[in-house]
Amino acid sequence: MDSHLRGTLETPISLILMVHHVVLYKLKPEVTPARVEAMMMNARMQLLKIPEVLSIKCGKRIDPESDWPFFIAIDFESMDKYAIFREDSIFVKFNEEVIKPNTEDSLTLDFEMDPGKDVRFS
Repeated sequence: MDSHLRGTLETPISLILMVHHVVLYKLKPEVTPARVEAMMMNARMQLLKIPEVLSIKCGKRIDPESDWPFFIAIDFESMDKYAIFREDSIFVKFNEEVIKPNTEDSLTLDFEMDPGKDVRFS
């Protein structure tokens, strides 16, 4: 096969790799357990409205000494879908109204998952 044909037939890697996006957050000292519960509820209610989000999980620490007391994990079909998500008005509003007022630091981790795995059924 000619090299110019092979390039057009191959799927770009960004289109085939499932992405597991995890963000760990440090909360501001004034954030109460009730506010953390509200953050979790808002994350699920708001972010699942975004079509590119396949699934979302969020939670709070078990160990009170943990440096990262809150997390959000979201699955996407591809890095392209993740890029679209980051620009979505729902996410931008959620970040401005829920995340920024309540957190002081974050650690973002992105992982490649099995290509083509449908996370809704796993």
